[in-house]
Amino acid sequence: MPNELMLKYGCNPNQKPSRIFMKDDSHLPITVLNGKPGYINFMDALNSWQLVKELKEATELPAAASFKHVSPAGAAVAVPMSDTLKKIYFVDDLQLSPIATAYARARGADRMSSYGDFVALSDVCDVQTATLLTREVSDGVIAPGYTQAALDILKTKRKGSYNVLQIDENYQPAVIEHKDIYGITFEQGRNNIQINDQMLQNIVSDNQTLPEEAKRDLLIALITLKYTQSNSVCYAKDGQAIGIGAGQQSRIHCTRLAGNKADIWFLRQHPKVLNLPFKADIRRPDRDNTIDVYISDDDMDVLADGIWELFFTEKPERFTREEKRVWLDKQTGVSLGSDAFFPFGDNIERAHRSGVSYIAEAGGSIRDDHVIDTCNKYQICLVFTGVRLFHH
Repeated sequence: MPNELMLKYGCNPNQKPSRIFMKDDSHLPITVLNGKPGYINFMDALNSWQLVKELKEATELPAAASFKHVSPAGAAVAVPMSDTLKKIYFVDDLQLSPIATAYARARGADRMSSYGDFVALSDVCDVQTATLLTREVSDGVIAPGYTQAALDILKTKRKGSYNVLQIDENYQPAVIEHKDIYGITFEQGRNNIQINDQMLQNIVSDNQTLPEEAKRDLLIALITLKYTQSNSVCYAKDGQAIGIGAGQQSRIHCTRLAGNKADIWFLRQHPKVLNLPFKADIRRPDRDNTIDVYISDDDMDVLADGIWELFFTEKPERFTREEKRVWLDKQTGVSLGSDAFFPFGDNIERAHRSGVSYIAEAGGSIRDDHVIDTCNKYQICLVFTGVRLFHH
């Protein structure tokens, strides 16, 4: 394997020359098996690989992530899916292996944001996963290996140009990392902190009950946040992220953004959405976009003026704001992670509206007492991890 790889350009076409390389004489730990991945592809691939590697180590389950612009749109582990989830993820016609299940969940967290994603798999990519990938709009995949049959399938995607990367799963990066900004080099120790059950011991709320499933979901949320551009908040349930808010300057905006995505994930499971009368030939991305419009339409009839005729065999019933609120009030048992402390209780108020029952955050705010009181108001179990997970 070489120790450098020349790229077409950097983040933008005008940013040349561009390459990835090892500063010492060692070889690159990644091999391009197909395609010509670019600068951002490699950034997504290397960040997402770390995420799924740590998820598997923490949960002992196959893990997958769906990355866009150096933040995850979704992350999940291989927990069996209900028939409802299989339907809203458009995989009810497939036989899924554990690693394929993990990716179906990861992409299903936010299918609109996952459009054109880079995929990370903790385990060898098998035929079931490759088949699923060929059905979705995606830029590439990174995994520790591929069966020959899976690789043959992936090489047919995007007219043979689909990016397929293999990572050496035994590779260990240097403990000191560097980054250049405006010609100035920054240096820091890698964020090698291990996120595991030991981080969830300090329960500070009146509610001291933290079930094993909630612990798993909090670990998923926290590990996801470790590789999400800060500020960031992640809602998780049933073995997967269901709403990620990334790169917001205000934490309450993170909580709202992620909460809105979590709400959409749950609203997609409403009978009115499940039974939308789509025409048979409507593509999955168009279905995702239309479902999002249908769910979000509160104040104006966006299905008027014949627009609905493009997608449906008949005009669907309106999904009223009151109906949505009744459905969302059924949601419970959601876990929430934050990459730093919550400064005010308003974040807890918003989280409660999306069914959050368990929260893990760093603690250390001068208003921790207000945050704890708000959690107690809703019987939410609150854990202070004592660890900040900023990622830039």
